Amino acid sequence: MEHHSKILDCTIRDGGLVNNWDFSIEFVQDLYNGLSVAGVEYMEIGYKNSAKLLNVSEPNPWRFLDDNFLKEIIPEKKFTKLSALVDIGRVDPNDILPREQSVLDMIRVACYIREVDKGLELVQMFHDLGYETSLNIMALSNVPEHQLIKAFEMVKESPVDVVYIVDSFGSLDPADIEHQVKKFRAMVPNKQLGIHTHNNMQLAFANTLTAYQNGVTFLDSSVYGMGRAAGNCNTELLVSYIQKPSYELKPVLGVIEKHMLDMRQKWEWGYIIPYMISGVLNEHPRVAMGYRDSADRDKFVEFYDKVTTPEATVASASK
Repeated sequence: MEHHSKILDCTIRDGGLVNNWDFSIEFVQDLYNGLSVAGVEYMEIGYKNSAKLLNVSEPNPWRFLDDNFLKEIIPEKKFTKLSALVDIGRVDPNDILPREQSVLDMIRVACYIREVDKGLELVQMFHDLGYETSLNIMALSNVPEHQLIKAFEMVKESPVDVVYIVDSFGSLDPADIEHQVKKFRAMVPNKQLGIHTHNNMQLAFANTLTAYQNGVTFLDSSVYGMGRAAGNCNTELLVSYIQKPSYELKPVLGVIEKHMLDMRQKWEWGYIIPYMISGVLNEHPRVAMGYRDSADRDKFVEFYDKVTTPEATVASASK
C-alpha cells in the first residue's frame, strides 16, 4: 500500500498560471535538481501547446515548450521524469517528437467532458509516439452522471495510462473524493488513477491523502502550493508525509528558501478569502482572481454579496 504512489509536481505548469510563467531558467533547473534529489517521481515543466495555433508572437518557453530548448536546459536527465500538459485544440501534432528523441516522458491531456473523444485522439497519438499518457477531465463537480458513464466507456477502451480526478474549483471534501475514486475505479478498472486538487477550502492536502489512502497512484502537487488562485496540494507536505525511503524533504525546503519566499512577495496564491468563497460556491475562481487584481481586493463582504446575489448566480449559470 505504502509505495504504490507517485508524486507529480506541477509547480511550473500550474504555478505559471499565477505569474504568467515568469520563471527564470535557473529556477526551473534548481527545481528539477531539487525534486530529483527529493525523490519526486515527475515534474511537469509546462504546456506543450502550439504558439502558432494561438497566434503568439513571443512565446513563453514554459507555456510553449520546445524540445530543443528543453534539451539545453535539462542536458542530463536525473531521477525525476518530465511531463507536459496539452489542451484540446491548442496542440500541433507536428510539434511532438517521438519519446526517444524528447526530454519528456509523459504528456497529459486536459479536457472537459464534452471533448473526451478529442482528448482520447490526442492520447492515442502520444501513446503511439511512446509517451506515458493521462487524461485530466476538468470541472467534474458539475458533470451529470449519464454523461460521465458515456465518456468513461471510451476512456476504458483507450490506451491512456492514468485518468485524473480533478477538483478544478477546490470545492470537494474528503468524502467527495472517496466517492469519486470509487466511481472512477468502477468505471475504468483497468486504469491507474490520479488526483489534482486546489486549496480553496484548505482541503487540498486532506483530499490528496484521501485519494492516496484509497489507492490512487498519481498525486499532483506543487512546491509551496504554488498554483492558480488558491494553489495546489503542497509537494513538501506529501514528501514528508508519505513514508517512502526515497523521499527527502530537505531539497524541497532548499528550493522554497532560495527562490519561493521572494516569489510569494511578488505574486499571490494560496488560501485567500475570495478563493475560499468561490470554492464554497463551486465556482471557477476567475471572478475571484479578477477581484484580487482590483482596488477592492480586501472587501470580502462586498465580494460575497456580489457573487451570491441572484443576478450573479444567473450570470454565471449562463456562461
